[in-house]
Amino acid sequence: MSGAFETLRIANTALGAHQVWLDALAGNIANANTVTSTDEEAFQATFVRFQPRADGGVDVAGFAGSDPEGRVVHDPGHPLADEDGYVRAPEVDMSSQMSQLIMAQRGFQAAVQVTKTAQDTYDTALRIGGQ
Repeated sequence: MSGAFETLRIANTALGAHQVWLDALAGNIANANTVTSTDEEAFQATFVRFQPRADGGVDVAGFAGSDPEGRVVHDPGHPLADEDGYVRAPEVDMSSQMSQLIMAQRGFQAAVQVTKTAQDTYDTALRIGGQ
């Protein structure tokens, strides 16, 4: 019986870690086109760092940010453009963010399925024990 509980606990850590990753990616994607004036810092994309736990789970170890310098883009029609027509844009690689989003979604879905399977195993054991 402890195997089902152990599986649930480990899957729960995976669910939490993947949710944090999904939230970070959502923020990065939502702000990919956020520009500032050249005298301000660019939006900093958030990158989640994970670390394995000794008990088989996973923890969020911390966060890293992209370069606040971002990239300078020529957009003379933008209201925030400087006198030379430049704005500061974030360093967000949309293809990488979308690929990571797919991985994070699939990891979350896998952890949900593991949770369901462990719950079914526990329910079956309870029914067998009740007979």
